[in-house]
Amino acid sequence: MKTKTIGFIGGGRITKIFLKAFQNKKVAFENVKVFEPNGDTLSALKDLFPEIEAAESVEDAAKQQLVVLAVHPPVMAETLAAIKDVVTEDTQVLSLAPKVTIAKIAGALGTAKVIRMIPNATSFINKGYNPVAFHPETDKKAKKSFMKLVKALGKNFEVEENKLEGYAIVSAMLPTYFWFQWEEMLKVAETTGLDEKEAKKAVEASLKKSLSIFFKSGMSADEVKDLIPVKPIGEAEAQIKEIYQTKLLGLYEKIKA
Repeated sequence: MKTKTIGFIGGGRITKIFLKAFQNKKVAFENVKVFEPNGDTLSALKDLFPEIEAAESVEDAAKQQLVVLAVHPPVMAETLAAIKDVVTEDTQVLSLAPKVTIAKIAGALGTAKVIRMIPNATSFINKGYNPVAFHPETDKKAKKSFMKLVKALGKNFEVEENKLEGYAIVSAMLPTYFWFQWEEMLKVAETTGLDEKEAKKAVEASLKKSLSIFFKSGMSADEVKDLIPVKPIGEAEAQIKEIYQTKLLGLYEKIKA
């Protein structure tokens, strides 16, 4: 079923994630426009999604019914300035960037139809965990309509806007803290004699069950950790914790509104 027109300003990773989630669930739009100044990035996106139309300008993309601001905070001000005369009272604006508040976006564009979301990479497989904040004037009907539209992304839930940057640190970016470790464990597994299939199965199954016992067993963190007496990299634990504290909290200070 055709839903509405959508325009992406920015054709990078997050736009690819959105388009893939919609494609997986066969969510069709009357028209999809993407403005991306980098020709290689745009070409790669069109290879994956031939149905999209390249917008000739930022303003062209902003003429759609839903305008997705898929740009980084440093260029948000100039992006808003470029589209402010194109956005109408019927335009819905969705920002995917941290730091820049709904109030700032609404003030720059002269509209209350502003939404912010911090999407997860797992939305690519329709399994995202995506916090959403609405302009205070958004009514229940409009909220419900938007949530239905983005249902393909995964679990989308409303939060207070001042919590979005926290979710960016502890949820949206979280996989990057672990993916390289899981990759390294696959290498260790194969070095110790497991074949590729066995390695993947062992690491995946163990990770899933480890999450279950940590979050759902009812035991404290210390009780769970005490179940395994040997901790081969325990001597590096303090250093790893310090990295989490300094790097992640330092980044939070930079991106919070």
